[in-house]
This record gives sequence, structure tokens and C-alpha cells, in this order.
Amino acid sequence: MESYHHNLSIIIISNILFYILHLYFNIMDTTLIYILCLILLFLGILGTFLPILPGLLLSICGLLIYKFGTNADLPIIYIWAFGILTVISAVLNYVIPAKTNRKYGGTRWGSIGSIVGTIIGMFLPIPLGFLIGMFAGVFIGELLHDSKDMNKALKSTKGAFIGFIYGTGFSLVVGVAMFLVVILDMLKVI
Repeated sequence: MESYHHNLSIIIISNILFYILHLYFNIMDTTLIYILCLILLFLGILGTFLPILPGLLLSICGLLIYKFGTNADLPIIYIWAFGILTVISAVLNYVIPAKTNRKYGGTRWGSIGSIVGTIIGMFLPIPLGFLIGMFAGVFIGELLHDSKDMNKALKSTKGAFIGFIYGTGFSLVVGVAMFLVVILDMLKVI
């Protein structure tokens, strides 16, 4: 009989320990998922103005992992809305700079210069090198097209700047909104 109680005690204690460990690792898994989501959302915000990061694509991945990797009570409409806004943002990031560049008298040379300047600028060891490279590329591209009209090159560079601000601003607002929605939902869950 004593052996039976001893074995029963071991079974009960092992079940309690198993339950505690299971609970600990489930909490740890959820915590790691929360941390991963927040990191992806934050990197997505940084990526809205740093071309080396994929921007809102990271944010939407963080949002999807949060929704489907945890027991989040986030309505599915947020996933659809932010997915649509991410696609709109991607389209606008290509359309707006081209439209503002053309509106301010820019040519194809300025557009090509913008791409080349951005790529070169990413490798410069200076803060915001990609941005400086983009504007320098537009300016130099326009000067290569018409070396006598510096005002036109400056005007085209201004158009590229305005296009960058509009596109980046929209993406930044969408990225911050995703981040805030997840934070607010986490606070509701905790």
C-alpha cells in the first residue's frame, strides 16, 4: 500500500511539474511571438524610409504572425484593411515620385539618375546616403540631359523630394497604424 501512495505521489507531482513546464513554455512561446511581431512591425516602420528594408511588407508579416500565431482577438478586417493599404502604398511609392517628377519638369534622365543615385547612396558611409544619392542622381541626370538649365534640374529635384515625402509619409502612417493596432490589442489581451 505504501508503494502505491508513493507512486501516486510521484505521478501527481510529475503531472503538476509537467503542467507548470507546459504553462511556462506556452507563455514563453507567446512572449517570443509578441517580441518577433513587435520587431517586424518596428523594422517595417524603419523600412518605410530606408530602402534596404522591405518596409510595410515586414509590418504586414508582423501583423499576420500576431493574428495567427497568438490567441489575439484582432478582427480580421484589420488584416484586410492593412493588406489593401500595403498594396496601395507599394503602388504609390512608384507612381507618386514619377508624377511629381514629371509635374516639376523632370525627364527620364532624372528618373534614371534617381535610381542610380539611390543605389550608390545606400553604400555611402553617411547618414541618409540613399536619400542624398537619390536627389544627387536626379540633379545630375537632369544636368546630363540639359547641362545649360540648372534651374530645371533643381526644379526636378524638388519634385523628387516632394514625391518622396508623399510616398514615405503615406507608408509611414500605415506602418505606425499597424504598430499601434497591435500594441493596443496586446494591452487588451494582457
